[in-house]
Amino acid sequence: MAETQTPQEVEIDYTLNNPDTLTKYKTAAEISHKVLEAVSALCLEGEKIVEICQKGDKLLDEEIAKVYSKPHKGKKVTKGVAHPTTVSPSSYVTPYTPLLSDAAEAETTLNAGEVVKIQLGAQIDGFGTIVCDMVTVGKKEVTGREADLIVATHYANELLLRLMVPPGLLASGTDEEKKKAAAQKAPTQAQISALIEKVAKTYECNVIENTTSWLFDRNEIEGNKKIILTPGSGVRGEGVPEVGEVWGVEVGLSLGSGKVKNLDHRATLHRRTTTTYILKRPSSRQTLSEIVKKFGTFPFSLRQLDDEKAAKVGVVECVRGGVLRQYEPAGDADNAAVSRLLTTIAITKNGITKLAAPKAIDPTQFKTDKKIEDEEILKILEQPLSRSTGNKKNKNKKKKAAAN
Repeated sequence: MAETQTPQEVEIDYTLNNPDTLTKYKTAAEISHKVLEAVSALCLEGEKIVEICQKGDKLLDEEIAKVYSKPHKGKKVTKGVAHPTTVSPSSYVTPYTPLLSDAAEAETTLNAGEVVKIQLGAQIDGFGTIVCDMVTVGKKEVTGREADLIVATHYANELLLRLMVPPGLLASGTDEEKKKAAAQKAPTQAQISALIEKVAKTYECNVIENTTSWLFDRNEIEGNKKIILTPGSGVRGEGVPEVGEVWGVEVGLSLGSGKVKNLDHRATLHRRTTTTYILKRPSSRQTLSEIVKKFGTFPFSLRQLDDEKAAKVGVVECVRGGVLRQYEPAGDADNAAVSRLLTTIAITKNGITKLAAPKAIDPTQFKTDKKIEDEEILKILEQPLSRSTGNKKNKNKKKKAAAN
């Protein structure tokens, strides 16, 4: 009599080859965009940063609850916040999310005219889409050095995205021409840094040291590849972008030197690591248990835990034992205004898809007398991010429109 074998569970493909994966990324991105727009509207003069962050997190939770509420293909889908709402004042380099229990910081308000960075994100089934955009508080038309900073950051970001397209991926022409284009080497990280720095210098800005773009994966926003702009001594990036990957692409510029200093603030942003450590204190174990249940391996604010004051105590041993990573608050060394944009992208066979991206700027709102004239940079900026994949119906409409 033949032995009955227990059927093995089919291994799920979590790469972009699985259409489900891209759908989940896009669903998370829609939430990130919707909440980003709402939070941007809250960034008004005199508003308390902690209250804006609270409202942003509440909106994230509400929007996340609306999707994948029923089992998908027979399985319950995990979902949650990929990055808490952070609102960083003008000279702050890192994401900032103050606590209600820190009285002085809880009173921090936004000032008119400052460049504020908003960062947040959602995740579906571990596929996170994080986005960072900027708002100039109380100004519809931006002039002077703030305009230089924002326009420079826009072009630096667009340049970096194009430098991440794998060589030859979008090449056209004969098979021989395509083959020749694909054989070209991807730009080195030193070359990428040099080009981004050229854009910054055009607008009399500097790239913030160690600005890092990371490879994203399921339940991971700091993968085994990274691109570091203007790396400090002993720091280096690793790897080049390839088809099938998702990246969090970051650009940050400064009206100062680009050097960074630690701020005299409590670290309120943390993330669980893969390190295991036997925690001795019951309060530490309780805090970690809540973190694992609510946030998995994604960043979170102490403000999001049930008891904020207890969490401040509970994370101490977790950080000391390496179970949690603590994000140290940092700002511009010269207290100058800094910018930051973060875009979550997918690299497919058709090029780069912006999943969660900052809003495109309206050039008429930013008055700067500076202009990019470097031929190499202008040529790269003219290149598309992806090839057109419009369907036949759209192509027919265009043909009719052209004929009329």
